[in-house]
Amino acid sequence: MKFKKILSYTIPLILLFIHSSLLVHAQRMGIGLNRPKKVEVDYASPKEYTIGGISIIGSEFLDRNALLSMTGLKEGDKIRIPSEETSNVVRKLWKSGIIGDAKLEIAKVEGDKVFLEVTVKERPRLSRTIFEGVPKGQHETLADKIKLVKGKIVTDAMIKRAENIIINYYAEKGFKNTKVRTIQRKDTLLSRSNTAYLLINIDKGSKVKINKIEFEGIAGAFPEKVLKRKLKKTKEKRFGRIFAPSKFVQKEFEKDKEKLISFYNKNGYRNAMIEDDSIWDENEKLVNIRLKVHEGKKFYYRNIDWVGNTVYPDSILTQVLGINKGDVYNPEEMSKRLNYSPTSTDITSLYMDDGYLFFNVEPVEVQVDEDSIDIEMRIYEGEQANINKVNLRGNTRTSDHVVHRELRTIPGAKFSRSDVIRTQREIAALNYFDPEKIAPNMNPNVAEGTVDITWGLEERPSDQIELSGGWGGFFGFVGTVGLVLNNFSMKKFSKFKDWKGIPQGDGQRLALRVQANGRRFQNYSLTFTEPWLGGKKPNGFSFSLNHSVSRFIDFTTQRTTGSLQISGVTASLIRRLTFPDDWFTMSNSLGFQHYNLNNYQGFGLADGRYNSITFNTTISRNSIDNVQYPRTGSTVSLSVALTPPYYSLLGRNLFDRTEGVKWVEYHKWMFDNSWYQQIVGNLVLSARAHMGFIGSYNPNVGITPFERFVLGGSGMTFNNFLLGTEIIALRGYQDQSVIPLQSNENGGLIYRTPNQGGQGGIIYNKYVVELRYPLSLAQSATIFVLAFAEGGNNWARFSDFNPFNLKRSTGVGARIFMPAFGMLGIDWAYGFDSIAGAQQNVGGGQFHFIIGQPIR
Repeated sequence: MKFKKILSYTIPLILLFIHSSLLVHAQRMGIGLNRPKKVEVDYASPKEYTIGGISIIGSEFLDRNALLSMTGLKEGDKIRIPSEETSNVVRKLWKSGIIGDAKLEIAKVEGDKVFLEVTVKERPRLSRTIFEGVPKGQHETLADKIKLVKGKIVTDAMIKRAENIIINYYAEKGFKNTKVRTIQRKDTLLSRSNTAYLLINIDKGSKVKINKIEFEGIAGAFPEKVLKRKLKKTKEKRFGRIFAPSKFVQKEFEKDKEKLISFYNKNGYRNAMIEDDSIWDENEKLVNIRLKVHEGKKFYYRNIDWVGNTVYPDSILTQVLGINKGDVYNPEEMSKRLNYSPTSTDITSLYMDDGYLFFNVEPVEVQVDEDSIDIEMRIYEGEQANINKVNLRGNTRTSDHVVHRELRTIPGAKFSRSDVIRTQREIAALNYFDPEKIAPNMNPNVAEGTVDITWGLEERPSDQIELSGGWGGFFGFVGTVGLVLNNFSMKKFSKFKDWKGIPQGDGQRLALRVQANGRRFQNYSLTFTEPWLGGKKPNGFSFSLNHSVSRFIDFTTQRTTGSLQISGVTASLIRRLTFPDDWFTMSNSLGFQHYNLNNYQGFGLADGRYNSITFNTTISRNSIDNVQYPRTGSTVSLSVALTPPYYSLLGRNLFDRTEGVKWVEYHKWMFDNSWYQQIVGNLVLSARAHMGFIGSYNPNVGITPFERFVLGGSGMTFNNFLLGTEIIALRGYQDQSVIPLQSNENGGLIYRTPNQGGQGGIIYNKYVVELRYPLSLAQSATIFVLAFAEGGNNWARFSDFNPFNLKRSTGVGARIFMPAFGMLGIDWAYGFDSIAGAQQNVGGGQFHFIIGQPIR
């Protein structure tokens, strides 16, 4: 009985709790439990009410107050029902993108008061994206492309945008018929939240190639094969096509049509146009293309008149323009000669180099007759402009004065476009900033006739760390550790608060390098360079120390059987010249080298100490536009190293191969020339020539065994037998293998390798031609590939010199320049010529590795 009594109280309480819960949930979801029927609206007779209250029904996860704010309605407002205002309520909610459906209804009317209900259906939020139909390796790429962010509300526009991005992505890869279908599903893994995931199914189909390209309307101005070549990215399917594969990409096809018309325009066909194009499927993997071309007539220049020019007469302008009556009409070439010509002076630079910053010229076709066109060049000269302010932006590490001293754009000076271009080149030559992002931002003031220039810079790492190893032939592995600080600051060395990792920012250079192979070979060097000694003029100073040791070591006893030590110190002064032009520099240096031979047979000399005091003068010209990847410009260098002529001064020979302390005497001449020309785009042709000669002042002294030339390989060496020798690269041949024939004990000539005591040649020459193309010109790494042909040789006597008797090679290679490690590269080359007397074939296919230096 007691149990029944408890049950009689409990059951009603449970039923009451369930009823209350259902009622609360129904109110949240907009479900009416015995809700009153909505008031019908008479559209024929609108009435005005005062809003007595507004309820938001169906909002489970969105804030009701935020939704109410979106409606634009609030309690107490006057509203006319029905009206445009009530329609706008639903429209505003839809426009927000977070509501899938919305409805405005009248809950009840009490006199002139109306109570409204806004019923909404929430859109889900994105939980994840799943791809189907493509390899997993492409999922991350697609996710990066479409950029669907978790937690964002899923909308139709979002889904459509993602599908279009995927279709375009695969279309650019030649999958013209890609189909994408997106399914939205509730995410049951997150059942307590309003989330959904997108299942994106991708059907790439087959890659579509081009079966054939047809032309209609061409009247013989150009052969069809010439027109097809102008379609750079739209190519017919053909066996062996590698560098321009056949694939149909709509975007590239549209660009190629523009290039085709541009080709016609450049050849005088002013009215050429593509009237129609047709693309139809041959099958699911091939399409055909037909282009209907209207060529029109070929036009020529007739009369060119100048209007508005007062600074320069017509004759000067016509001469600079370089277009004559009867020349083929070419608007693109005319634009270059008016505005910017990379190979010669143009009209705009003629004026702007004289300060006319506001100059403008507009060519106008004033008469077109039959096949001739009259052009009127309408000129606005304006006033000459002076530079007002010059600012720097982005040099976070490099001190302002380091950049300022390289500027040709000086406040107060007359504006000159060539000075702007030259300044851009000089800043790039510092190698502290990304050369691709050095940009002058000019802010002209026409009223005052001035211009402010702000140089936008982006710092890049310029210091280099070298950690490398190589095989040094006879004595094995050689390790190298080097540190080059290219933007060092000696002044900040003691100011620790100004350090940013290292004291830097003043443009000085400090280089430390150590090479070693245990006791067999060691090399130490230190170099310090101040490019602006005193800070007022571009007179540089450089000081260097070096010490090298190589030893013959008995492999069984590990005792030293012979050694060579070379110690040296050099001081240099570098000066920029203004004659013949300001691209020239002159360097003068004084150096001392000390050679200590102990039972060392590499030079055929007796034991003892040999000294060399050398005065070196180098005149060079450098006009390249970029240090790491030159596109235009050239470098030329002529240097001569002279020791005192002791025999002529003292009447006796201070260099004797058999006794005492010796003083070396010689004169050494070196010539190097490099030339760069941009062919098309970033494809660059590089041509180089190198020559060297070493001689004596007096035949009684003979030519020194030191500083001679040895060719072959990459130009890098760790070989201790070659200390005191000039190493010249010659790809396609083994390292240091190209040397002259030497006399043997019987008076004959034999080939002797450097390891056998070969002394190298006294004269050499070398020629190189390279084609270069960049894969990356980014700040983090400059990468380019190259193909080359080169030839070189050396001779033991000047009488044997023949500049056309070369050891030839050709090959391919790649270079990567990373600011932290310098230049790294690999080449494969094939040497075609044998070397008389060599015990093995030193040519043939060869791989060469380059670390930290360009091949010379």
